[in-house]
This record gives sequence, C-alpha cells and structure tokens, in this order.
Amino acid sequence: MTNVIDLRHYGHESLPDDFRQMLIHVHADAYADAMDLEFNRKFPWFVDHWSQMVGFTCVVAFEDGEPTGFAYGAPLQPGREWWRSTAYEPSNGYTATYAVSEVMVRPNWRKQGIAEQLHEALLAERDEDLAVLLVDTTHPKVQELYATWGYRKVGEQQPFADSPLYAVMVKALRS
Repeated sequence: MTNVIDLRHYGHESLPDDFRQMLIHVHADAYADAMDLEFNRKFPWFVDHWSQMVGFTCVVAFEDGEPTGFAYGAPLQPGREWWRSTAYEPSNGYTATYAVSEVMVRPNWRKQGIAEQLHEALLAERDEDLAVLLVDTTHPKVQELYATWGYRKVGEQQPFADSPLYAVMVKALRS
C-alpha cells in the first residue's frame, strides 16, 4: 500500500529556521533503538555538513503537518567522488554524481511506500548522470529494496572509523 503524503522540497538557500531540528527529531525516532551507537549520535553534524553543501536538496514528507520522513543529498564535486575508489566504472562516460545521503522514514509510517516517494522526488529533476548511496551491509533487505529502485552494488566502504561497513550502490539517472 502506498500512502500519498505531502512532500515539501527544500534547497541549500531555502531552509526554514526549524529545519535542522526537524531532521534531528525524525532521526531520533527512526533510530531510537540504535542511539547508543556513537556514530548515530553524530547525525546533527551530518545535517550541518550536508545542508551547507552547494546544491543540497531535501524532500520532507508530512502527514497532517507532522514530518514522517525525509531524503536528502547533494552533487559531488568532480574529483571528490568518494565512491570512485570502487572498481566500478560507469558506462557511457557518465561522470556527474548526486550523492543520496539519507532516506529515512519514522517507524509508524514505514512500509507505506513513503521512502520510495521521497527518493523519487529527490532525484526527479537532477541533472547528474548517476546517483550513489551507502547501505549498511548488515541490512541486506535495504540493499534489495534499493536494487528494485535501479541501484546496483559496486563495492564496500567504511567512510569513518566508527561507522558501519557500507555497500556502495550506484544508479544511472540517464539511459
């Protein structure tokens, strides 16, 4: 079942005053059972880091004015595309990459198609050739879900000493 909700788009220059706290609130609910991990407690830093990037975009899902989930990311600077350390070489000369940093839905709204709506809305008007994201390797069902959205695993990375090992997944945004 897909629940249609209110999707609101935000960009680097159009963030409301409560934006940071709104994302932190959704994250705290989504990861309530894993907040004892040091890496998960660093989420506010990631919000600050990503939201300051040129080209940052975010889509937030609302139901009756309450945020239920979000997806955000930003284009990667040429030459600073961290995923290229994998052996994967895109075909057709694809180079420009949009990094999907987060796709998150609060527990009470999961399994309703909201994550896919957020993801599609986030990438709908992107000019880049590729989308890339990381998935915790201990979550194979999440990797399978992203595969149904057109991603394929091209390698693994542990970007921070205290982070999980992630599957690097890439999707062509152009045919």
